[in-house]
Amino acid sequence: MAQYTNITALPIYGGQDINRQFRALKKNPQIIVATPGRLMDHMDRGSIKFDHVKVVVLDEADEMLNMGFVDDINKILGAIPEDHQTLLFSATMPKAIQQLAETYLTEPTLIRMKPTQVTMDLIEQYYIEVQDRQKFDVLCRLFDIQTPELAIIFTRTKRRVDEVTEGLKKRGYMAEGIHGDLSQQKRDSVIRQFREGTIDILVATDVAARGLDISGVSHVYNYDMPQDPESYTHRVGRTGRAGKAGQAFTFVIPREMEHLHAIERLTKRKIARRRAPSLGEVLEGQQRLAIESLVEMTDNLEALAPFKSSAEELLNDTDSVTLLAAALKLLTKEPDTTPVNITEEKPLRVRRRREGGRSDRRRGDRRRDGDRRRDGDRRRDDRPRRSRDDRRGERRDDRRRDDRRSDRPRGDRKPRHQGEGFKPYFKD
Repeated sequence: MAQYTNITALPIYGGQDINRQFRALKKNPQIIVATPGRLMDHMDRGSIKFDHVKVVVLDEADEMLNMGFVDDINKILGAIPEDHQTLLFSATMPKAIQQLAETYLTEPTLIRMKPTQVTMDLIEQYYIEVQDRQKFDVLCRLFDIQTPELAIIFTRTKRRVDEVTEGLKKRGYMAEGIHGDLSQQKRDSVIRQFREGTIDILVATDVAARGLDISGVSHVYNYDMPQDPESYTHRVGRTGRAGKAGQAFTFVIPREMEHLHAIERLTKRKIARRRAPSLGEVLEGQQRLAIESLVEMTDNLEALAPFKSSAEELLNDTDSVTLLAAALKLLTKEPDTTPVNITEEKPLRVRRRREGGRSDRRRGDRRRDGDRRRDGDRRRDDRPRRSRDDRRGERRDDRRRDDRRSDRPRGDRKPRHQGEGFKPYFKD
């Protein structure tokens, strides 16, 4: 919309030529979109001043705090004049975000979007229960059967992004990955290739994929479960846009099933279970694609004209069924089983508070133990206190009894181990 107005927006981020940014800032743009680090750099250099700032937008606030930018944000917001409007956008509302809002926002209005509004009805959602070491092969089989136009794969770690991307390239897929360790220039290049269709598979972490708005994404694959249920809606929302249908597949380790149920409770929607496809199903899917390609080619008579004479000669020597079978065999892609090593990750854990469960029993046991100790203390406190003279008399009586025992002949004494019910280890 801004292209039809006199409003100019300038992106500022690290990795870009700062001299180029200096030249652009001299043109006095009305809107600046910046990362905290590079914005502070310009603040220190005096190339950006906040004297006339009227609106401040803090987007992805929770992610910036998770990445350790809280001090930078405090410094930036503290340097802006009081007479302005602040808009804060956050997928989640942890305590740190609430404190930030209380510090810099005056009587803010909270607008909360329900998770069900984010999860669109046009997206078919499925999960596949699979062991971590089997995920990559299952992913490749899904690609071979579904042949997505554009697909995004989400992983939890940067290491996984690199390993999955490298493995897909080994097996012949057009894939690239993005994560926080890549330079901004590299990330821009990968996203541009994905938009243009040069690559059709994008592997990304949640942080790197934040803010991506790419139309035409037909499939989303959650290679790893997200860290929190809220992130699931952001991942799935990358498909099913602009009125088009989309599909989302989530790989779930058996020990992560409770985490899946937490997502279902948040989105108030049941995620359907799917079985991992077999190699036979992959071959059937590839044969179906080969048939579709042949049928589609028959409509282009002009392109087939140079081959008709050769086809007629072949039909004189070979029957048509055999020829079609040979063509399908050549067009059908065999599953690639090139070995790929993906480092296993620890499964997510969800802490549950069970009513009447083990934790409650432990608390009950501790309460009962505490009650018994307090009762014992009360009973001891209720005993009548003895005077000092009474205690001295008891000690004199004890000494007399000890003296009488020492006067007994040694032969009359019984060894301690010969008491009732005790079997000695050695005989006397």
